[in-house]
Amino acid sequence: MALRPEPFGALVYHFGTRKLSFLKTPQLVVVVRDLEQFPDVHASIEAAGVEESQRPAYLRALAGLAANGTIEPRPTT
Repeated sequence: MALRPEPFGALVYHFGTRKLSFLKTPQLVVVVRDLEQFPDVHASIEAAGVEESQRPAYLRALAGLAANGTIEPRPTT
């Protein structure tokens, strides 16, 4: 996956699926970029400073990225 910053957020390109997605806010870019640093999406959203009222929208956006294969769950150990 590659992130290309844009004024509205970023374009995300997945090399495996060849799908292009849009991250519509710079804050969502931070959440996606930093996902691997946190134990789960909720911690990444919290660390990015997403307001409580906006969190459902961010979870929907992340679910969409997961549904199209752009992001994947971590394997459990």
